[in-house]
Amino acid sequence: VEEELRVGSGDKKVDADVESAPASGNSSSGTGFKKQESGMSSASSYSSRSWEKVFLQSLTLTFLAEWGDRSQIATIALAAAKDPYGVTLGGCLGHSMCTGMAVIGGRMLASRISEKTVTFWGGTVFLGFGVHSLFFEA
Repeated sequence: VEEELRVGSGDKKVDADVESAPASGNSSSGTGFKKQESGMSSASSYSSRSWEKVFLQSLTLTFLAEWGDRSQIATIALAAAKDPYGVTLGGCLGHSMCTGMAVIGGRMLASRISEKTVTFWGGTVFLGFGVHSLFFEA
């Protein structure tokens, strides 16, 4: 474990970015632990298991969010009237472009403001729409 000892105080501070390595202990320090990189450079250190986990989470989230929404109903209607292969290709390309812009925009937004701020303002806007629909919708 990587530690920082303070001389004379007796306190020790353990680095928060230390994670457990596999049981085989492939770490060069021989301690069984390795230091996790931070920032954009850590993207190259992701294992295939963490990539698979993120992939499955995003696949499930997108599938469940899109299931039965208006865009899917519109795509069903379009496929019934037009060439289904063209509708499939166009739908996949359009959804990929929208998702790509959301990922890039979210990454840029996250580098400028905190997640707590986004959560607060998102909740505030959501409540505002709810109040509006209670009082101003017929």
